[in-house]
Amino acid sequence: MNLRFVWAICVVASSFVGVRSVKAQSYHQLNINDFQGKPERSTGNIAYTNCMVDFSYQPVYTRGYYHLTFYIKMKMNKDRSWVDRTKVNSPNMVAEVLKHEQGHYIFAYLMQQEMQRTLNSMRFSSNYDQEVSTVFNGIKKKYSQLNLDYDDDTNHMLNRKQQYSWDLYFRAQLGNQYNNNTALASNAR
Repeated sequence: MNLRFVWAICVVASSFVGVRSVKAQSYHQLNINDFQGKPERSTGNIAYTNCMVDFSYQPVYTRGYYHLTFYIKMKMNKDRSWVDRTKVNSPNMVAEVLKHEQGHYIFAYLMQQEMQRTLNSMRFSSNYDQEVSTVFNGIKKKYSQLNLDYDDDTNHMLNRKQQYSWDLYFRAQLGNQYNNNTALASNAR
């Protein structure tokens, strides 16, 4: 069975094919080269970030319950992510747009991490497909709402005070990883 879910910011796909390896997802600081897609000017937006969270699992029956080995990864889709360079045309504006779009990337990253933590800590019955789907849908709904709230609160980055508040939220969620990557990106400019 192969299911595909489309999410406003992220495309999320699941498949129930066995993959036994589990590795940590690496965090990525966005740069202008991550946005290779053609701008969709009809949306009125100046940028769009498209990520994919993909997961698969292998069920194994052990001692009265099912253990599922998960592989959950998140990827930025450069060909579907874009910045309208006719409107984003100064280094300062590029930096602001990238910082805002980093927030959308962070939500996809946090979704992947939460799925990994939550699903790996569960025991499953013979109805594991439905149980996984329920968890997935709950987590997807949470991050879909966070993405909407983020754009509403920041007015797509134009409300700098709210953008700063969200930046603090992201730092708290990611800890030193966000701070170190942001410092590295600032030093590279």
